[in-house]
Amino acid sequence: MSTSLVVTEPVSKAKPHCTDIVLLGVGSIGRELLGQLASTKNGISAKLRVCALVDSDGYVLDAAGLARKAILSICAHKRGGDQLRTSELGRPANPADAVAFIAAQLTGRVVLIDATAADTQDILEIGLERGWDVILANKVPIAGGQGRVDQLYSVAREGGAEILHEATVGAGLPVIDTLRKLIEAGDKVSAIEGCPSGTLGFLFGQLGRGHTFSEALRDAIVAGYTEPDPRIDLSGLDVARKALILARIIGFRGDLDAVRVESLVPPSLRDLAVDEFLARASELDAYWAERVEAARARGCVLRYRARVTRRSVRVGLAEVPVTDPLSLLNGTDNQFSFTTARYKANPLVITGPGAGPAVTAAGVYNDLLRVIAERAVRAAPAVTAALRAPRRWQ
Repeated sequence: MSTSLVVTEPVSKAKPHCTDIVLLGVGSIGRELLGQLASTKNGISAKLRVCALVDSDGYVLDAAGLARKAILSICAHKRGGDQLRTSELGRPANPADAVAFIAAQLTGRVVLIDATAADTQDILEIGLERGWDVILANKVPIAGGQGRVDQLYSVAREGGAEILHEATVGAGLPVIDTLRKLIEAGDKVSAIEGCPSGTLGFLFGQLGRGHTFSEALRDAIVAGYTEPDPRIDLSGLDVARKALILARIIGFRGDLDAVRVESLVPPSLRDLAVDEFLARASELDAYWAERVEAARARGCVLRYRARVTRRSVRVGLAEVPVTDPLSLLNGTDNQFSFTTARYKANPLVITGPGAGPAVTAAGVYNDLLRVIAERAVRAAPAVTAALRAPRRWQ
């Protein structure tokens, strides 16, 4: 496939104060982000240009920056279920070859944004080796084996690059940013607890209102809250990844298999094709109706909860008393409670919507603005040495 990687666009020239964007993944989150970028009217667009889009089997490249009309046309093309390579500007290539080729064409300041749900570590390293900053909405690369994650950050340090990943845990909520600031200010985080899945929060909220399980799941899928395979949410894997990401920031050293996870998917439905699983989801309606009623009889509601410390990480179903703040979560709301040396008697709590393409893309956009701001600071000689000091968080 690499024979199709032929330069037909001008090689980019470094444009002062401009950041080039390479977007990996043009699914619902990627398209939402492109829409937010295309609709910006506050002057930020003058500092950004989307130069390349990459998906599983193709890419689009304009080293001078894709025009707004082209971006919107490509989004419409992908929204209709078509492949990026079949778009007017598209070319076929596997993602690694495409990013390597794109890297040879862009000579300015570049940010690689990963909006996929795949194991993209090798692709990310191509950018990091070239000094590209990386922004993740994708949890997989930083929730894998500890050795591989360490390797990713090592490549970033060697390339003088940053890895930002706010959207991997709380979508647009400032969860990781808050945790980072607590640690940098010298606070000691002893535990993080809460409901970090907007998808499961929505699901259990619907169950509590009398909807059947299959109805609630269908509504979550239609709203774009679930992973492409909703069993990633229902199995607890998505929450486990989020919990592991947070745990590693406060000092936990372990892999995903060290996380205690309670799956909500019965063994009989775990290995089916996605379509077949969805067709049989109604088999779980009676079971969940009974669980909801049993919890209600005890003055409780059902929530899928995570608890994180430096020594252990566990996620699973919990019956929460109606007097508990977790019982008040509504829709896709997430809640994160930080118990620290300074917030011991009254933990620091963050609550807000934590699922859906719009808020996830907003989290990525905020990281992008932070990259631009930090680059401007790094350009000032007086603070360069301080910013090069190794960080204590990931």
